[in-house]
Amino acid sequence: MDGTKTEDTPLNIVVAKKTDDTGILERFKQGDSSAFRDIVLTYQDRIYNLCLYMLHDVGDAQEAAQDAFVKAYRALPGFEPRASLYTWLYSIATRTCLDYRRKTIRTLAGEPLPEEMPSTDLSPEKRYETREVSEAVQRALQKLPAKLRAVIVLRELEELAYEEIGEVLDVSTGTVKSRISRAREELRKLLSGRL
Repeated sequence: MDGTKTEDTPLNIVVAKKTDDTGILERFKQGDSSAFRDIVLTYQDRIYNLCLYMLHDVGDAQEAAQDAFVKAYRALPGFEPRASLYTWLYSIATRTCLDYRRKTIRTLAGEPLPEEMPSTDLSPEKRYETREVSEAVQRALQKLPAKLRAVIVLRELEELAYEEIGEVLDVSTGTVKSRISRAREELRKLLSGRL
């Protein structure tokens, strides 16, 4: 890969080190076919995690992340860097997940929640308690309307700034703050007495 350092993880997945988005975009515009691969390698984990939080299904998250990158590839020639590449990709992925949610009519009851690797530092009781809390939060998140779930995932889990969330969702910062406030209130109601 033309000068971009990579490392092998234990699963033999090649992970790109942090790269310069401007350089990648220039390479892409000049016809360098490896540039988009570098974008995918740089952002695939974050985009997949966003999709997993939004859709709560491993298969759907993989499909949505792949669809988001396909959409990004098609739209990249017209990309104007008013926002960061990262924000632009999150915007595409979020809209893709919202589309998946609209198209998918199914109940989440009885579906397994994504397993998190328990810390080896915790006692079995603490691991169980942590898992119970995590599952309760995941169930509560799934009960939120898609618009509220999106802002809370982008803010609390992905740690985007209010302005970035506004760019991703194409809404004002005031709307973002209002939705986050409503989402937090709904989560408090859903989790009261369970934690």
